Amino acid sequence: MNKSVGYALLAGLAAVVVLVSTAIFVGFGGNGGLGTTGNPPRDPAAPAAAGQWVGTWSAAAAAAEPGTLDGYAGMSIRNVVHTSVGGSSARIQLSNLYGTRPLPVSHASLALAATTGNPTAATGSMRRLSFGGRQAVTIPAGGAVTSDPVRLTVPHDTDLLVTTYSPSPSGPATYHPYARQTSYLARGDRTEDDTGAAYTEQSPYWRYLTGVDVWSREAHGSVVAIGDSITDGITSTAGANHRWTDFLAERLRNEPDAPRLGVLNQGISGNRLLVNGSRFSPNNGPSVLSRLERDALSRTGVKAVVVEIGLNDLFKSPRQLDPEKIVGGMREIVNEAHARGLRVTGGTLSPFGGHRGYSPKLNEVREQVNKIIRSGTVFDEVVDFDKALRDPAHPLRLRPSYDSGDHLHPSDQGYRAMADALDLDHLRRPAPASL
Repeated sequence: MNKSVGYALLAGLAAVVVLVSTAIFVGFGGNGGLGTTGNPPRDPAAPAAAGQWVGTWSAAAAAAEPGTLDGYAGMSIRNVVHTSVGGSSARIQLSNLYGTRPLPVSHASLALAATTGNPTAATGSMRRLSFGGRQAVTIPAGGAVTSDPVRLTVPHDTDLLVTTYSPSPSGPATYHPYARQTSYLARGDRTEDDTGAAYTEQSPYWRYLTGVDVWSREAHGSVVAIGDSITDGITSTAGANHRWTDFLAERLRNEPDAPRLGVLNQGISGNRLLVNGSRFSPNNGPSVLSRLERDALSRTGVKAVVVEIGLNDLFKSPRQLDPEKIVGGMREIVNEAHARGLRVTGGTLSPFGGHRGYSPKLNEVREQVNKIIRSGTVFDEVVDFDKALRDPAHPLRLRPSYDSGDHLHPSDQGYRAMADALDLDHLRRPAPASL
């Protein structure tokens, strides 16, 4: 080899090293970017060894909050949320999905909570957030934004404080009404207050915030659970993080052979598979089919989807009593997920004997739907929530210790039983070409 060829080869190798180093830097610390959808930008240049963005927490935008025609002008909103996996950096997603006017956010921050459920930030953890390099951002009506990443060591299984401040009226607030978690409000711009002293107003809602991602070297993606009030965890102990998705996150963290995945809860209480919430029940949200792309398939790092839905299609008017139409909707979910290379685990419909909405006819439809689900012709995998929750002595009812008291929604123990029923190995398998 002559000298000129050797120098050329060395120069080429040096260029490759520079390009790879640049790709790694951009992949880790690059701009989170702005957008008009809830889908945060991907980081294709980031190698797995260096880490990747995964979703650690989410909540579905369910409706426009009643009585908020002018939003929360002059108020700081401190949302308290709980991580499933940790990481070395974080970013958030904000939504104005149900807003009728642009939402100005002049100041936003992220911090670790000093103690569980407390609005006071842990010492040294407060981080100011930016959007495209700017402190302020205006989210268009119906739109969403993703913040730039901030460096912050985020532990798994911990509370975060995400605070936003809007200086002027903005239209109805996009919210998630059944958070089962206390958040806080304060007058004025208290976004970067470490102390929670100004946060004197408590709230059972999450407002504007729909997701938190972390840069993780351990988790290789996220599993999204989409469904109704049973996934939303409406009867779980408030502030305890005892939804079935929380218990699933615990299993994924602690079981030695479990896939390392974040868990994203996209349940909406009252939600249906086939029909959108009406103007008389707006908090029931858009149907799973109409929100599937936004709330599940496009979430950060999604690797698998778990579906728990169908009972409200039986209960709510107009009722759907044709089991084939219900499972037809479930098959649509699977087809859309397969188009994105995702595998779907589907849950059987749980028992509700003794509930005020029970009737033999509705139960007959439920059992027909479950029979088809168990046949293996609907989902890639089945998690038998019906079997996990029912009372062996009275199989049309929930087991007494699993019953929250309304004979429909599980207790904390029941939610744990749901998480335990899921075969974790199903979450690591690739999607098949077809069923």
